[in-house]
Amino acid sequence: MTIRRGIPPLLVVLALTGCTSAEPSGVQLGAAHRASVSEVVEAPATVGARATATLRAPTSGTLAKLYVRDGDTVEKGKVLARISSPQARDQLAQARKAERLAAAPAVPAVPRAAFSAPSSRLTGVGDSAFARLDRTVRRDFARARAAARKVGDSTARKRLLGAIDLAERQHRAQRAALGAITADLNRSVNAVLSQVTGQLNSGLGGLTSSMASSMASLRAASRTQARTAVKAAEAMVDGLTVKAPFDGVITLGRSSGGGADALSGLLSGLPAGLPTQLPQGGGQPPGEGSVVATGVPVASGDALLTVTDVSELTLSAEVDETDVLLVERGTPATIELDAVPGAVYTAKVTGIGVTPVAGTTGGVGYPVRLSLGAGRFDDGRKAPRPKPGMSVVARLTVKESPGALAVPASAVVTSGRESVVWAVRGGVAERRVVRLGAQGDALVEVLQGLTDGERVVVKGADAVRQGQKLP
Repeated sequence: MTIRRGIPPLLVVLALTGCTSAEPSGVQLGAAHRASVSEVVEAPATVGARATATLRAPTSGTLAKLYVRDGDTVEKGKVLARISSPQARDQLAQARKAERLAAAPAVPAVPRAAFSAPSSRLTGVGDSAFARLDRTVRRDFARARAAARKVGDSTARKRLLGAIDLAERQHRAQRAALGAITADLNRSVNAVLSQVTGQLNSGLGGLTSSMASSMASLRAASRTQARTAVKAAEAMVDGLTVKAPFDGVITLGRSSGGGADALSGLLSGLPAGLPTQLPQGGGQPPGEGSVVATGVPVASGDALLTVTDVSELTLSAEVDETDVLLVERGTPATIELDAVPGAVYTAKVTGIGVTPVAGTTGGVGYPVRLSLGAGRFDDGRKAPRPKPGMSVVARLTVKESPGALAVPASAVVTSGRESVVWAVRGGVAERRVVRLGAQGDALVEVLQGLTDGERVVVKGADAVRQGQKLP
């Protein structure tokens, strides 16, 4: 439950002001005065480090050398441990061999045979068969002319010779036409054959090119996979040398904090490309209860050591849902540690979360982060520096009203949604509805409804009635 605190000394001053022995039993009077009122929200909190990283074994092997001990302070990049893992180095050698094979030159392609265009030629007038026929026709025409010249009748002879000449001319014309037709047919057929041959050659060329492109893509993919495998194996081998990811203090094994901080530490501590998932299966969690020492076998995922950066301490508080809307970035706070009685530390809100956390009383709370400052004892001595994980109580000053018109918190009575104060005027109780400002545990600020110096009931207010006579 959230507790609010104000300034207790003023309660005594105000409660005693105007009190008389003539007042009714159980009722005390006081007066509204100017005072500083602080509204404070209390919340449990835990001290945290700036960063925590749990470094784990990237693979199975043996802890060949451990260079640090519990409590050692190390700098970023310092070698903390070395792991011997023949298996990891063998995987690297195999990966490099596969990369060399993938990068080897390809076998030269066998030259493909191209289709040659066939030719086709129809029999024409220049062929031997047509030549023999032509010679036979010419002989027949010559014989016909010789017979016609022997005809005695000159008129009949002329007519016969004219008919023979006409027939010979027609024969020559037909022969020329046949030759032209045959030549055109030969050109057309050969053009079609040439086109078909070109298409076949083009299709074969496209198929060959496609196959060559596919083979090139497969080889490129194989080379890429081989390079990726080499990089992963190199990262695995590099991870056998465990280095500090940042300045900090060493804890062998896993820190008691565990959880998300440990996982984030693993991710930040190991080289890029290494497996980050813990091994599955039963048994105890890696690193818990195991001995971290030179010569001890380790399994993949075993916690070797934890590096904690304590250069800056923070606080993780849980503020109740009824109060979290009053908290802002920069809100000041005071801190008390169970481990350091009598000391008070300063703090300031640096962030307010939005993810609710189930509270122990049935409600919800919200995470609030604070930066932790220096601490002092009551006598002015410097308080010791806390350690991560310590429990504290954070008191956040959510409202501060210096010189406010204030009355004791006991003078305010809640009636429904109204805040009521019983003022005393002329010896008679008068009900006043007031508007409140900052609300401390001892004092509350009155913004409206009272004036400075007015007498009010500060004790037994819940038993007072309107018009009741009070001295």
